[in-house]
Amino acid sequence: MAKLNSILLYCSIAIVILSSIPLAHCNIAQGPKAVENWFQKLSHAKPKITKLHFYFHDIVGGKNPTAIPIAQANSTSHSPTAFGSLAILDDRLTTGPEINSTTIGRAQGIVGAASLEEFSLLMSLNFVFTHGKYNGSTLSLLGRNPILNEYREMPIVGGSGVFRLARGVATAKTYTFSKNGDALVEYNVVVLHY
Repeated sequence: MAKLNSILLYCSIAIVILSSIPLAHCNIAQGPKAVENWFQKLSHAKPKITKLHFYFHDIVGGKNPTAIPIAQANSTSHSPTAFGSLAILDDRLTTGPEINSTTIGRAQGIVGAASLEEFSLLMSLNFVFTHGKYNGSTLSLLGRNPILNEYREMPIVGGSGVFRLARGVATAKTYTFSKNGDALVEYNVVVLHY
């Protein structure tokens, strides 16, 4: 019991310390009061359109995979489309297709094989920007990705930081796909935000 109390005490101290540090990323005020003030000023704000272009490195093999299977249905092994499988991912987002391109963020989320008849994923991702002018901001994607189509269109349903209340469209095109399942995907994203 004493050990549990010590852990809870340390966690409480860490929360107090971290909440007192001002977050300078994305140059937008954080916290409940700051968000409330931001919403009060929203009626005078004009929407902005932002266009983003980046590459998504999905690595399923090797020593350091960034996409890992986490669950599957009993029938998944008999499905030609892997229907019922789920994976969690934390993929690099880069400025170019090369492996050594500048990292601007991560794609973090869950994908599931959601079709009995074609290779199609249900994607629930956050594009988490960690470098550059959108550092500290996120965009949330939730949609269907028929991965064998040349272009796929998925909705952007929200965001945080400079992308609060974002809505828009992400288009994806497979740039390369290896025999072991690694994929490099080019994304073009257009969002409306305030």
